[in-house]
Amino acid sequence: MNERTPDTHTVLDAITLANRAPSVHNTQPWRWLLGDESIHLMADRTRRLTATDPDGRDLLLSCGAALHHLRVALGALGWRAIVHRLPNPRDPDHLAAVELAPKAPSTEDITLAGAISRRRTDRRRFSSWPVPDGHLDLMVRRAGKAGALLVPVTGRLTRRQLTRAIDAAADAQAHDPAYGEELAAWTGRGRLSRDGVLTTSTPPDQQVHGDTTMRAFPVGTLPYAETGRGENDAGDLLVLAATGDDLVSVLRAGEAMSAALLTATDLGLATCPLSQALEVAHTRSLIRARVLDRAAFPHLILRVGWAPIAAPPPPESHRRATSDTVGYLPGTRHAP
Repeated sequence: MNERTPDTHTVLDAITLANRAPSVHNTQPWRWLLGDESIHLMADRTRRLTATDPDGRDLLLSCGAALHHLRVALGALGWRAIVHRLPNPRDPDHLAAVELAPKAPSTEDITLAGAISRRRTDRRRFSSWPVPDGHLDLMVRRAGKAGALLVPVTGRLTRRQLTRAIDAAADAQAHDPAYGEELAAWTGRGRLSRDGVLTTSTPPDQQVHGDTTMRAFPVGTLPYAETGRGENDAGDLLVLAATGDDLVSVLRAGEAMSAALLTATDLGLATCPLSQALEVAHTRSLIRARVLDRAAFPHLILRVGWAPIAAPPPPESHRRATSDTVGYLPGTRHAP
């Protein structure tokens, strides 16, 4: 970097926060290339889940979340990220080029950056407390600002169509041996693992929270969240969608996922992205037709609610060392 842009240490600090972004099975399928005046986000296809994510949609969503995390982190550090998405048509793995300019941190930048280290994927049961409409509205607005639609599924019949699609996708993947092998390879990790899903982050058996079937994992030790006797799980379901289904639309949906999840975390809500129903072509089509009336393309489902008062935070999933995710463009003056 030069005198008009942050020093390398500041950039690496921002990337460390960006690497905290959620990704499918914590694969972290991205890498960063630094130039003297720019940061480049690259897809890392070696970390793609070919059975779980045959279209590469989860990979793009994950990379979009990392891009938004980077923008938020840089904003809190006093730098505006000017993003050029898919800047090189000949290289579809070159997802974004980011230029930087000084700017005063906004309150939103600071609060969302502060939520990065606190955000967790919580696969446990939520409490019976409803999420205030104002909280959902703020998530919707910030997702829209990031470039995608976030649609709360509030109608009883529409929600039933959504949960049926989730059930159908789970059943389809359960009968796919390649999916099972891939799931076993990326889950059940020990507490020192730097990627993959920790055993301590998944429940010991199949979970159905209210009307919502959660993804089943081969092994897990996550304790149940104790709720009051007879309490119903009041988790809300929101569909993250876009008017397009192209690479940029999916990437921006990932950015909106990050905006929504960080907003929810800042508001004290528990969250869990649900991608399973969008990983199967048939159920993705059902959600588009029966939940979104074909007005948009669905890319992810978010489950949001209040964790029970007595429930401790879910364990933190570790990330790869920043140095393992960063490279330098040829001729960069500040490369190590």
